[in-house]
Amino acid sequence: MRRLNIVGPHGARSLVLRSFVKLFYRQHAEGLLSREADILTLLKDTDVSAATLQAVDATAQHCDHPSLLMSLLPGNVRLDEDGAEQRADLMARQLVRIHQVQVTEQTRPRPYQAWTSPERVRMPEGTDRPELWHRAVDIIRRDPPDYRACFLHRDFHPGNVLFANTNGLRVSGIVDWVETSWGPADLDVAHCSTALALLHGAPAGMLFADRYVAAGGRLTTDPAAHLYWRVLDALAFAPDAEKVAGPWRELGRTDLTSTLLTARLEGYLQELFTRYG
Repeated sequence: MRRLNIVGPHGARSLVLRSFVKLFYRQHAEGLLSREADILTLLKDTDVSAATLQAVDATAQHCDHPSLLMSLLPGNVRLDEDGAEQRADLMARQLVRIHQVQVTEQTRPRPYQAWTSPERVRMPEGTDRPELWHRAVDIIRRDPPDYRACFLHRDFHPGNVLFANTNGLRVSGIVDWVETSWGPADLDVAHCSTALALLHGAPAGMLFADRYVAAGGRLTTDPAAHLYWRVLDALAFAPDAEKVAGPWRELGRTDLTSTLLTARLEGYLQELFTRYG
């Protein structure tokens, strides 16, 4: 990710260049960047706070690497404890707007993909709660529940939300639309809930679904179905949420050790079973 400060006859402006350099991302760049370009185009005329597409070169015909150029959104990522509840309310409202985006058969994104499976779940080494993990894995062994599909961000969490404090705190941008999908609203809510549980503790993760419903969102009324989506997402972070922990630590959350995140993930799973299971 690079910020480009452009000066020309029409004045100065800043853009963001997203380039896929690592081999894995280069191999999948055409699909990922083309999908993000299509989604940014779709969101241009909505009230969702997304960047404006400027150009895309998904196959590196003109650039050194597959790249997408977009407008620079204002604001910053906020992961600190101070003001976390207010930010969660704002994120819930923004997620409702995302799920209300209308699409046609031609603009509908791909069906959601599960990010883990019973065979891929890694239990924490030395855990003293193996029965909790076995119970969680058993939940996702069954077929996915029926659902009412909608437009999903699919990777909606505090690390992909920008906040600005002009005339009060507000969401100033949502970034990273490469995983946008078509699926149950419960899955997007589940993903943000898990992230909040890891960042701020299990109670924060448990409350996000309530915030979403209070903001006008609709979730399944079947507790067992909702539990499935919540556990499916949570298990994708096992055993220690290291995929997100590294970037979070770089942004100042050095307290988020592997030991703490594993404990929070286990605590969150237990709370899910207590409420829904």
